[in-house]
Amino acid sequence: MPEATYSLVRFQEAGDGKARVGLLAAGRVLPLDGDINSLIEHWDTTESQLDTLAASAGMDTGLAVAEVEILAPVEPVQVLQTGANYRKHVIDLAAAHREPGQDEEEVRAKTAAMMDKRAGQGTPYFFIGLPTAVASATEDLTLPAYSKSHDWELELAAVIGRTAFRVTPEEALEYVFGYTMVNDITTREYVFRKDMPAIGSDWYRAKNAPGFLPTGPLLVPAKFFGDPQDVRVTLKLNGQVMQDESTLDMIFGVAKLVSEASQIMPLRPGDLVLTGSPAGNGQHWGRLLQDGDVMEGTITGLGTQLIHCKDEVRAESSQQ
Repeated sequence: MPEATYSLVRFQEAGDGKARVGLLAAGRVLPLDGDINSLIEHWDTTESQLDTLAASAGMDTGLAVAEVEILAPVEPVQVLQTGANYRKHVIDLAAAHREPGQDEEEVRAKTAAMMDKRAGQGTPYFFIGLPTAVASATEDLTLPAYSKSHDWELELAAVIGRTAFRVTPEEALEYVFGYTMVNDITTREYVFRKDMPAIGSDWYRAKNAPGFLPTGPLLVPAKFFGDPQDVRVTLKLNGQVMQDESTLDMIFGVAKLVSEASQIMPLRPGDLVLTGSPAGNGQHWGRLLQDGDVMEGTITGLGTQLIHCKDEVRAESSQQ
């Protein structure tokens, strides 16, 4: 994967509540004009200017990273989330939820065959998230008191660069501006409606609490990122590796996801297309998020997330 010459961030300076866009190069944040979505939308005219600006970055330019607060790098209008898109993850879940008396290896083999067929003949499974759940890569995560079943799902996210409507898989990556990292937090007990089983999944309640989508810290333009199907997704919980998988394990790659998402609705500059979570969620380990947990997430080339978890009661008391 080529080393990124620069990435984009959103930030605030101390004592200033205004969010700004910056170019991060050589360890310095160089402030830019406008908002992130406008920059993405007009990339054809600003790219060369930013290339030149990055080449001039040095210790005497811009702001030190330590001097600013790094925010989520994107402000999406639409967030599309993808379910069951990693082969090993789906197989592990099928094995974990097999009926009593079922042979585990038989369940794994049957599920693997189903996933291989789905990859060749099926389509991705999408649902809609709310932009209000987006948080920064270092913001404390408040665990709502209504459940003890909150889980982690570290994922690669594609950021749309220009309006994409009914594009083909072959051309889909031309519509991707760049990539960022998200942790798609899920309240497991709310995923399925026990009172309305015929309805199926309830992603609104399971996914969209405040802060349930830690994002960033970096937005890396696609030209610096390399092959999105050849990066590592790793999440540590209190220092212990829980997720560690290559994006090569995706059932549907980024190009297929963007193409299929665009068949129903136009994707706009700045929108997020999440690509699904690899194996190793808390549900798999039988260990869900608790007060005091620290999640460290990394995806090749996209920096590091460091999220501290607090129970809702403790979070409220600390604010008083």
